[in-house]
Amino acid sequence: MKVLISLILFSFLGMPLGKKDQWDRQGLSEDYHGHIEDRSEGPYKKVQLLGINDFHGQLNVTRQINGRPAGRADYLAAYLRQRAAENENTILLHTGDMIGASPPVSALLQDEPTIEFLNKMGFDIGTIGNHEFDRGLDELLRLLNGGSPSAAKSYPGSRFPWIAANVISQNSGKPILPPYKILNVSGVPIGFIGVIMKQTPSFSSPNSVKGLTFTDEAEAINTYTRELKKQGVRAIVVLAHVPGKSKPNGELATGQLIELAHQADDEVDIMFGGHSHAYLNSVVDGKLLVQAYSYGTAFSDVDIEIDPGTKDIVRKHAEIVNVFQENIQPARDIARMINQYERKVEPAVNRYIGTAASPITAARNRSGESALGNLIADSKRAAMNTDFAFINPGGIRADIDAGRVTWGNLYVVLPFSNQLVKMNLTGSQIREILNQQWQTDTARILQISGFTYSWDDRHPAGNKIKEIYLPNGTMIDPDKIYSVTVNTYLADGGDNFTVFKNGINRVTGPKDIDALEKYIQQLPQPFSSAIEGRIKRID
Repeated sequence: MKVLISLILFSFLGMPLGKKDQWDRQGLSEDYHGHIEDRSEGPYKKVQLLGINDFHGQLNVTRQINGRPAGRADYLAAYLRQRAAENENTILLHTGDMIGASPPVSALLQDEPTIEFLNKMGFDIGTIGNHEFDRGLDELLRLLNGGSPSAAKSYPGSRFPWIAANVISQNSGKPILPPYKILNVSGVPIGFIGVIMKQTPSFSSPNSVKGLTFTDEAEAINTYTRELKKQGVRAIVVLAHVPGKSKPNGELATGQLIELAHQADDEVDIMFGGHSHAYLNSVVDGKLLVQAYSYGTAFSDVDIEIDPGTKDIVRKHAEIVNVFQENIQPARDIARMINQYERKVEPAVNRYIGTAASPITAARNRSGESALGNLIADSKRAAMNTDFAFINPGGIRADIDAGRVTWGNLYVVLPFSNQLVKMNLTGSQIREILNQQWQTDTARILQISGFTYSWDDRHPAGNKIKEIYLPNGTMIDPDKIYSVTVNTYLADGGDNFTVFKNGINRVTGPKDIDALEKYIQQLPQPFSSAIEGRIKRID
């Protein structure tokens, strides 16, 4: 049976491996919601597009999905190779965030192991996500093109093209990467256009995207679709690091990718999404939209048929496939590669830090508070000896499991190596910062230390914050100056928390992971952390 994906929110509906002509009704894009066109049978070219998104260098990370082990690069490789063997015309592709927020096995080696994995798998094409810019444009181009300084003696770079139509160099006025690429499959051309969210600078460190302009995605897609049509290309696929989600049956599709589908040229057939780590398999404005969760725990399998006469896609359907580790053997060559890199980073990764009495998770309650967020925010405040501390929720990338905690575990939690910054802000500025948590459809609730507050979602953005209390029970003074610790990302106004840029008397401190390590080591062992009611939502 076709595999149906059910990560976290949905129940598992099938078992992996193999394709058959019978299709389950849930989780697949089928003609019942307008996916397969009514055409007469013909000698169509069958092509399979296998896609991943938001891998984040998770080479050796196993995640639990509904209590079942999933992910890891060697298992993902086994699935992709099995599917590729079933169709002679297979294209492997990705939609960005392949690197960044990576575990030590990749991050400590400059994410070169992740590029090697994609090379070994024979990926054909990909686009960039916001995390490809974590270390700046120069390092991104070095990773793609090869060269020094590298972690390996001779690093060749990516062996396949990366495309991006809407990231423009302010110096040259040209795209930093090829905007599109035509791949010929059995004599039929398929055009691929790459785009990334135009809002990328708002949730990237300003220095990492300095000198770059991110233009409108729809304008870029339509510009290069016209160019592809002039070259006789009628099968057009967009690789978009743009979010979207849907129900398993394709209904209730929402997000920026859905809006983009309505704006894109009707010649566009398929749009692969990313960024939101969500499930998406739907048809919008005649375009097939897919996104396969994240971290290598799933992939998208899009099967198309192309009329060799018209060169257009006449049939298309999609499936989102779980990468469950049961009932399949991991790819041996990828497992060997992982082991090789694990040995290189082992001395640092396995260093003992402490023992967790119970799991400490980043899962936020209804008010927006998490046990792990509290622990990290407390470590920041202690390291810089300030009144308050804040951490952006996107900076926390994993949980701390119960038991022995190593430096490698902490690195997976805080993989960005941000330094801490001490600054001074007034009480009124702190209130304004808290109100800046509601700038998008999804609130970005900061994790905090040193105070408590309440918020009311019934009030409009900019006026949701109510009482803010100090530990002694008094209310924050809007005119008083308080010392605050944040990471460099927030200090530079990341996630549109622009008020932090106005902080004065700045002092740079240790890296966030070093502060967390030191803080845990001085706690009574085994250590713990819990939700304490620091943030309270008013009903």
